Amino acid sequence: MSAAGFKATAICPGPPAGAPPLARHFSGLPDVPRALDMLRELNAGARRLAPPPLRQPLVLYGAGNLGRLARDYLRAVGLDFACVVDRDAQDRRADPFWSGVTVLSPDEVPHDLKHHAQLAVTVATSPFAPLASALHAAGWGDVVPFYDLAENLRDQHPLSNGWFADVLSLVGFDRTAEVLAGWGDDISRAHHLQFLAWRLGREEWTFEGAPISLGDRYFIPEVRASFGSEEKFVDCGAYHGSVTGTFVALAGGRFSSIVAIEPDAESRGVFERTMSGFDPTTAARISLLPHALYAEPRDLPFHGGLGYASQLARTGGAMGRTRTIDSLGLSPTFLKLHLEGGELDALRGALETIVAHRPIVAVTTYHNEDGVWRTPRFLMQHLTGYRFLMRLHSWCGTGAVVYAIPAERGA
Repeated sequence: MSAAGFKATAICPGPPAGAPPLARHFSGLPDVPRALDMLRELNAGARRLAPPPLRQPLVLYGAGNLGRLARDYLRAVGLDFACVVDRDAQDRRADPFWSGVTVLSPDEVPHDLKHHAQLAVTVATSPFAPLASALHAAGWGDVVPFYDLAENLRDQHPLSNGWFADVLSLVGFDRTAEVLAGWGDDISRAHHLQFLAWRLGREEWTFEGAPISLGDRYFIPEVRASFGSEEKFVDCGAYHGSVTGTFVALAGGRFSSIVAIEPDAESRGVFERTMSGFDPTTAARISLLPHALYAEPRDLPFHGGLGYASQLARTGGAMGRTRTIDSLGLSPTFLKLHLEGGELDALRGALETIVAHRPIVAVTTYHNEDGVWRTPRFLMQHLTGYRFLMRLHSWCGTGAVVYAIPAERGA
């Protein structure tokens, strides 16, 4: 039995380098006392971890969205890879994106390559531990999450999804415990603990009754249930417009306005093409702003041209003036922020707007250690009469979103 009183099953043993992480499944959801016990157990067993060294030959496993990002990432930092392995290799070979790249199905990979190569898993839509175990059983020797490898090159590229959290200090433990107690349901506590287990110890925890929710990021049932017919949606970090498009579809065209904010020029160009596909009545209610958001107006470097990894970062070559959300004169009813780690700073510059207009807030928390407790605690400290939820929408510690729903709008 765990310290929390749940039955926990160790699916695989403590891993050597390149082996699957420890996976534990808990038979129920944690209430506050149990969640705090589990946090103590987790932190007591945590140790300082480092990213695995990146080595050659390197092979990518998965040619979906993350595989595409990995290809672009490796080209941006001047690294090569031997091939990409994908179960749908035949279809991937026909994709112009993979032109010039060797794409193999799993049964086409030479045994010698499996033995010598480092396999970077570019899949975050399924649990890592069983996938890694299956890949080891198939003959692969060194299997690691791609995001973990990318941590080695943060001085060249700001992609930051593979960070390792430090063991919690006394203050950090107390603040994290405070957040665990502040969630509006036990599913949030389960997802927060699952997030912490990966970040603190690269353990993959799962809880019965708290599945990873892949298909409804930003629009969980509790959010959708609160929709009205005159929503004013502000999409911070709008990228190519997929979230805006989902909002339009879910609203059935019944909304007041959408303000999309995207500082990356290439992404704005794609967003504009996305908008051209909307009917004129819908498109007329959508505006696109080019601002990089921060807690205050400042001249800061922006690293653009990285797709959804574009962000304010020291590696950026172009300086630009940031804006605060409060300075934009918006009156949102729904505020979404996905800013590659800049979410807490943007929230600090949006507090007057949020307090005045009481929007639903959906904010990503998986790009840096702010997500352990600082970002959710900031919301819990400053927003009264709100219900706070956390949901994981993908695996390997990614896809974490905190939701703040005004009591007057949510059940």
